[in-house]
Amino acid sequence: MSSVFLSLLHKNSKTLIQAKQIHAQLVISACQDNSHFGKLISHYCSKQSTESSKLVHLLVFPRFDHPDKFLFNTLLKCSKPEDSIRIFADWASKRSLLHLNERTFVFLLGACARSASALPVGRIVHGIVIKLGFLYESELIGTTLLHFYSKNGDLRYARKVFDEMPERTSVTWNAMIGGYCSHKDKGNHNARKAMLLFRRFSCCDSYGVRPNDTTMVCLLSAISQTGLLEIGSLVHGYIEKLGFTPEIDVFIGTGLVDMYSKCGCLNSALSVFELMKVKNVLTWTSLATGLALNGRGNETPYLLNRMAESGIKPNEITFTSLLSAYRHIGLLQEGLELFQSMQIRYGVTPVIQHYGCIVDLLGKAGRLQEAYEFVLAMPIKPDAILLRSLCNACSIYGETVMGEEIGKALLEMEREDEKRPGSECEDYVALSNVLASKGKWVEVEKLRKKMKERRIKTRPGYSFV
Repeated sequence: MSSVFLSLLHKNSKTLIQAKQIHAQLVISACQDNSHFGKLISHYCSKQSTESSKLVHLLVFPRFDHPDKFLFNTLLKCSKPEDSIRIFADWASKRSLLHLNERTFVFLLGACARSASALPVGRIVHGIVIKLGFLYESELIGTTLLHFYSKNGDLRYARKVFDEMPERTSVTWNAMIGGYCSHKDKGNHNARKAMLLFRRFSCCDSYGVRPNDTTMVCLLSAISQTGLLEIGSLVHGYIEKLGFTPEIDVFIGTGLVDMYSKCGCLNSALSVFELMKVKNVLTWTSLATGLALNGRGNETPYLLNRMAESGIKPNEITFTSLLSAYRHIGLLQEGLELFQSMQIRYGVTPVIQHYGCIVDLLGKAGRLQEAYEFVLAMPIKPDAILLRSLCNACSIYGETVMGEEIGKALLEMEREDEKRPGSECEDYVALSNVLASKGKWVEVEKLRKKMKERRIKTRPGYSFV
């Protein structure tokens, strides 16, 4: 009988009323199968309303003296990240943690990884996991913990967890290599660490654990960042040896197109692209960006037409990548034409990244008044990155009046948003440079004095050469 009710829930999952009726019938029939209640919890959490939240807690907590681990874990898994953290914190303040199991912390650490500012909470959970002795019971908790630190940008702790793991699966290796690749830094140190870690992975072959297609995609991303074409060619051969051919695997093929494009070997990128039987939007985007970066930006409109004819529509990422490439090599007219065609021809609404690329293009070309008017006409509020770009352009071209106005707007924006510590030093320096370019040393001195009063320190620059 209960299975019939759950099949109804699956078919008629649009209203909360039907779910409540099924819930009542399960209780009346004295259902003891927690998998059915788990499906109800998942359904209630998807509704995201006050009533559904009350029903979830009524379902999980009052039924037992100590709520069932499966139901509690399901609640953590299905809730929004912030709600999962709050639910666990409420539990920890009232009940013993000994009633939980390792999957509880897998779901909790997953929620911390998806939350924007949960690094302190995740560290506390890490300590609890060690205290309860769950850390080395299975590699699942260690891998999730590694993923959490990587997502939050704490690669030092991620590597510490990785090095201390007694056993590693391919998922574990991929999480650490992918963590290095996803956080770009000056000098590409993280990308190089990813490549060294892959070398160690490919040599160990412990317990039958070997690199897979996900590993190779991460590795190709690292090579794209470093621009090491020779290593990229060797890895391409290794991929073929493993049997992950770009003709079949769209992700491997896209990674190779991106790698060859960014390493300056456009002919190889085109060869791989034409060999691929299946292409997704990222494949087309990678090749279009490669054309722009290698001085063939005039061919991108033709490629976009081919893309549309193949039934794949360009998206926000496509235009962000293309406009960034145009900005990188200074293709102003092409960038303006592409921006204008985004919404009219392809139906893609510009977002702040697209506007920022155009402002940077105009600023680098010295068309500051046009850039300023473009910012004023934007339908969305400009962010600090966009304004900082325009302020730096004003400093380069000696546009003091406009630079001062933008610099003061940046400082005002920083005072309103105190969640971005460290970025305001760049804004003070940008405004200081604008004032210094016109010899306004008194104002520069006042600004530097204000920085000292607020204890704002400038970050020293360095050259990788």
